[in-house]
Amino acid sequence: MLIKQKKILLTPIERDAMRVAGRFNAELMDFVRPHVKEGVSTGEIDRMVHQYTLDHGHIPACLGYGPAKNPYPKSCCTSVNQVVCHGIPGNYVLRPGDIVNLDVTTIVDGWHGDQSETFIIEPIAGEVRQVVQCAFDSLHLAIEALTPSCSLDLIGQVIARHAAQFRFGVVDKYVGHGIGRRFHEPPNVSHVPTREAKSQRIEPGLCFTIEPMINGGSKKTIEDTRDGWTVRTADGKVSAQFEHTLLMTETGIEVLTTTQLGPQRGHKF
Repeated sequence: MLIKQKKILLTPIERDAMRVAGRFNAELMDFVRPHVKEGVSTGEIDRMVHQYTLDHGHIPACLGYGPAKNPYPKSCCTSVNQVVCHGIPGNYVLRPGDIVNLDVTTIVDGWHGDQSETFIIEPIAGEVRQVVQCAFDSLHLAIEALTPSCSLDLIGQVIARHAAQFRFGVVDKYVGHGIGRRFHEPPNVSHVPTREAKSQRIEPGLCFTIEPMINGGSKKTIEDTRDGWTVRTADGKVSAQFEHTLLMTETGIEVLTTTQLGPQRGHKF
């Protein structure tokens, strides 16, 4: 989703609120983690995300999000294999050879935590594993490159350069975003270099996501006209994604959605 408004810099109190939201969202991801496995349907995963969120007094941000004529119908996104993003949970049962991106976003006391991970249902093909690894490494390389008031374009430079080594496509139609009281706020966070990003700085107080979508082939995508949400690779090759909510502080970047049980920087799939 592309946003054209002025970016928002958070106060110290607002930063703490975002830390709380990110911490719960990471806890939610860890809760669901052991259930993302062979034999479990994407609908079952969604029901677990929904119930855990409500049980803790929070709101699933995805549920009902979007245009009034076609709001998103579930509490999380489950994007399997060639689905790039916005996959709608349903009856599909995970099986060996699948990869699935689980994207969860929670509203905690009015503030949003947002993250995603791509899970592997072993055994998978070597080339598929390489796409997953590239997406994971791209995210962390971009995070590591950031310093206070650096160019927003640095994110796209780092990710595009890394993916090019493997001749993988970096999706440019869907971007990361500012985040806070609203799910999607300025700025747009492109995963490839752009003129718009080059003119902007990541100043202390800015909260945003980086969420590179790496395709095993072309960067081109197709949106499903039947449901108005599901986005697939145009060539049918797999796509992988990882995402974190980040806060730029006066001393450097802070990851707000770090999990206790998930893959950390340097992990090999």
